[in-house]
Amino acid sequence: GASSTYSAPSMGIPEGDAKAGAKIFKVKCATCHTVEKGGASKTGPNLYGLFGRKSGTVEGYSYTQANRDKGVIWNDDTLFDYLENPKKYIPGTKMAFAGFKKPAERANVIAYLKEATA
Repeated sequence: GASSTYSAPSMGIPEGDAKAGAKIFKVKCATCHTVEKGGASKTGPNLYGLFGRKSGTVEGYSYTQANRDKGVIWNDDTLFDYLENPKKYIPGTKMAFAGFKKPAERANVIAYLKEATA
């Protein structure tokens, strides 16, 4: 259910579990991404401050032109779409991750990112 701090997105993103998301992140995402403030960009950019940030704007990270040109603002909705199929959402991205097909997995990772990158 939606609480007062959570505005329910139009497409009905399931409620995410940050603890479950942390486990998924460790296995699927942490190879290429850090989340902490001042964390290094690795194969992928550091994700600190992700929510409300425009794609392709982490300082010192070399993005593809496609990622910079997309100019998407990252939030629940855009991440939910993106993480289902990154290459379809940003054709030309160098993120080599196929995506999370299960809505619950995406919701969990997003819930984790919300806490970890804030």
